[in-house]
Amino acid sequence: MIPFLKEKILGGLWGAIIGDALGVPVEFKSREEVRKNPVTTMRGYGTFNLPPGSWSDDSSLMLCTTESLIDGFDTRLMGQLFIKWLNEAYWTPWGQTFDVGMATHDGIKRLIRGIPPEESGGVNENDNGNGSLMRMLPVGVYFASSAVPEILNAAHRASSLTHRHIRSQMACGFYCLMISALLKGNDPKKAYHYAIGQAEERYGQAPYSSELVNFKRILAGDIHQLPEENIKSGGYVIHTLEASTWCLLNSHSFYGAVLKAVNLGEDTDTTGIVTGGLAGIYYGLDAIPQEWIDAIVRKDEIGELFERFCDSITSKQGSSHEHL
Repeated sequence: MIPFLKEKILGGLWGAIIGDALGVPVEFKSREEVRKNPVTTMRGYGTFNLPPGSWSDDSSLMLCTTESLIDGFDTRLMGQLFIKWLNEAYWTPWGQTFDVGMATHDGIKRLIRGIPPEESGGVNENDNGNGSLMRMLPVGVYFASSAVPEILNAAHRASSLTHRHIRSQMACGFYCLMISALLKGNDPKKAYHYAIGQAEERYGQAPYSSELVNFKRILAGDIHQLPEENIKSGGYVIHTLEASTWCLLNSHSFYGAVLKAVNLGEDTDTTGIVTGGLAGIYYGLDAIPQEWIDAIVRKDEIGELFERFCDSITSKQGSSHEHL
């Protein structure tokens, strides 16, 4: 793998986990509460009383997704690892699951009952939380060099394990388009406009077109110009996609992007992981403070997984002649 590309991929993966870990101690706090004591570095305890560097279900499921991709895209294996996480606390920082989202929980329970993985996610309007977007980074990375229809198909299928509503699938697709553009060397604004152009083209017909109204703000092309008070940071997938894009476009460093994300308050770990993935890809691994990486619980095991994942992408590109 070309060294600069690996540095971007590792930047995205580590950036995502760091964004999550920065957000965990202040999750559910209002923006006003966080403003009184803003996050400026890796700290612990707070909401879940966990040590610094602890990460949430967001990273757990992202790590399960990453592992599942090492031997190729297989939603069945992905689902098995999700079950292992819920039942056995697999890929958790301290051997226990916590803060499990309802749609994620329900989707995995359906997997346990034998529902096929791409049919197990909820399809109701209220199933559009950010629980699939939070784990989508490795899918976007793995398919970054693929044709746009393949990128979107993978995002939709991976989302469907827990979030099968078209809106959640589309949000994951948009995120993966941004990942692809950033990995190809585009700056954040160009990546954003690339994703808009592709999304408008690919989602301009049924069954997707009726959902475009929900993406109106992000598709307008000027989400970054909105004032902070107009950016919402709760658990709705559209709000998380908007907030993470806004944070990326209104920052000039990895450090600035992830701190801006978690200091929005509310669903801080997820805004952090989604923003951290994008910012980590753009700014690269070298831009991430080493002390933040060193603070991450199970750092060595995570690092080994990320190396295996990078190796699998190298093999995929070699066998299919794909190039970013």
